[in-house]
Amino acid sequence: MIEALKERFEKNYGDGPSVVSAAPGRVEVIGNHTDYNEGPVIGAAIDRGVSVGLKRTQESVFRFSSGTSPVVVVQDPTVRQKGPAAWTNYPLGVYNALIRRGLKPEGGFDFSVESDVPSGAGLSSSAALELATAVALNATYQMGLDNAELATASREAENDFVGMPCGILDQGVSACGKAGQLVHIDCRDVNFSNVPLGEEYSIWIFNTHKKHSLVESMYSQRHQECGDAVKQLRACGLEIDCLADVSIADFEAHRGRLDETIAKRAAHVVYEIDRVNRVKEALSSGDTASAGELLFESHASSRDLFENSVEELDYLVRILQSMPDVLGARLTGGGFGGAAMAIAGEAFSETYAESVASAYRGYFGQEPDVIRCRIADGAHIVA
Repeated sequence: MIEALKERFEKNYGDGPSVVSAAPGRVEVIGNHTDYNEGPVIGAAIDRGVSVGLKRTQESVFRFSSGTSPVVVVQDPTVRQKGPAAWTNYPLGVYNALIRRGLKPEGGFDFSVESDVPSGAGLSSSAALELATAVALNATYQMGLDNAELATASREAENDFVGMPCGILDQGVSACGKAGQLVHIDCRDVNFSNVPLGEEYSIWIFNTHKKHSLVESMYSQRHQECGDAVKQLRACGLEIDCLADVSIADFEAHRGRLDETIAKRAAHVVYEIDRVNRVKEALSSGDTASAGELLFESHASSRDLFENSVEELDYLVRILQSMPDVLGARLTGGGFGGAAMAIAGEAFSETYAESVASAYRGYFGQEPDVIRCRIADGAHIVA
């Protein structure tokens, strides 16, 4: 991918890039809908990602290319692009976020990107693009920012320039990943740390391509229900700002006074936050078996309490639970369709993965995409 990037860069711009960067896609390991409730989440950077080539120019013109697509020329980097050029809003947003952090906008640059992140699998190619851009700009303009700050800038770019109100999970994991380790994020204080897992484990993605027709409105509804839970718990006398402020003991003491549906949503989040903390503790002490069981518990909670799973994901997790050397499995991402993920050791081979896909195909009549990922390093300079 790097050589293809360099060749296309030279073909498009007549010279090679001065810097080449790379950033990985990510998988949500556990912490389903905890991020906007200001709780913790754990993710994994994977060995599929985005590479960026960049070279400064004296002329104040910004030229972007992606794969074999035509070059996009941008005169004013503060203006959001539309139509086929809209993808450039991700690097443009990062550029503007870094200007606010001290980048001196003199001249322009040539930019090229290549990706091997599978589309539609929920592996966050957008965050990988943002972080690869941020790392390249940070090096080119000699800003000296660390990856944690680049993650914050990239999230700001997506929120404020692209217009997508995402949490910090995607950017934080892409920035702070390490081979053989997961990334723990405290979404309230935006702190990043690594949790040991082991390089003998792979992450398997089983993408159903199933999406509920009302996925966006249902996601918004869950967000609203979590806000309603905070309001109802405050009415019970709890002094809280978000569900991350609620202990299990306080929740159980007051759950009977909540609306039934609101109580289920809150129960999922409060206990999911506890599960994330317990996974971190278990992995830190080398207890991978307990961590895996908590992933299965997380899926059951998503299915029964948060109700953001679907039949296809439930089936996959049930089959994976019976397979050898599968540590844990659950839906990943926002839910209402999409993909299931599993953490598995070396004994879970391609043959076993195909047997899972075959069982799914026999039951639903459709083929799931199966993607094996290794846990990889975060965003970095390649050349």
